Amino acid sequence: QLQLVESGGGLVQPGGSLSLSCAASGFTLDHFAIGWFRQAPGKEREGVSCIGPNGGRTNYADSVKGRFTISRDNAKNTVYLQMNSLKPEDTAVYYCAAYFRIQVGCIMTSREYKYWGQGTQITVSS
Repeated sequence: QLQLVESGGGLVQPGGSLSLSCAASGFTLDHFAIGWFRQAPGKEREGVSCIGPNGGRTNYADSVKGRFTISRDNAKNTVYLQMNSLKPEDTAVYYCAAYFRIQVGCIMTSREYKYWGQGTQITVSS
């Protein structure tokens, strides 16, 4: 069974940092682009960041550029999202997702993604 499992969520104060992990099981991530998405209460799901199959190209939403960093370790079948300088508006459920991709790079549009994790809650509050 193909699964993605997020971990690392929690409560953090504004200005703090968290690191999320997305571990795959049942398939290898080598040929998959991976994206991080988030959904806050009452809002639509939005793309946060994505990384291409070989990790060479990444994309970020303007709202997180310079604060979040996506990376991957294909040997560990895991993708990471390092989140720094967190703001209350970053509060949301964060999801990782994957889709098969031959080309380099990634598309940060949710309809491209076939496999989704269950989500992990990030709350930024003092």
